[in-house]
Amino acid sequence: MEFICYHRDRPGSLPLRQALIEEHWSYMDRFEKELIARGPAFDAAREVPVGSVHIVALPDPAAARAFAFDEPTYQAGVYRDVLLRRWRNLLGRTMWEFPGGTEGEDRYLVLGLGQGQAVDLDPPANRDDLLAYGPLLSDDGETWLGTAALLRASGPEAARAVLTPDAYASVEVRPWECGGRR
Repeated sequence: MEFICYHRDRPGSLPLRQALIEEHWSYMDRFEKELIARGPAFDAAREVPVGSVHIVALPDPAAARAFAFDEPTYQAGVYRDVLLRRWRNLLGRTMWEFPGGTEGEDRYLVLGLGQGQAVDLDPPANRDDLLAYGPLLSDDGETWLGTAALLRASGPEAARAVLTPDAYASVEVRPWECGGRR
């Protein structure tokens, strides 16, 4: 089973986040084989981290909850909330297999929270700019709750265009970069 975990930072928690970076990376090292994508989300100026995205394959929802809530920066209070959802890897690859590489400041997280009829159940025809793409699902994998994408785009408006207009209760678009040890 695949899951997306999006930890959103608590205001003013950057010093604590920075102090715990090695603990965070060491924790994530334990899941190296299970990770599909990972990395920080930033403010609009790409200067301050505002969250952390991890897409991971784990055996069940209980393992995903343990992954999300045992994470050291979560335990220390860096994050204000956590979105944890089943996810389906419609591209069938990891971010490390993305043909465009893992470097670049033109990457975005697009998170659409669903309302009503399921949409965007298939990736867009042009997959060249997608690092990760798939539906957000209920724990049993049956109910569509939205769509999440990591992609390369020329700006936030272009990134937002990966989702069907007016089909979501809300859409969050954040600058994002591939994470992990450099």
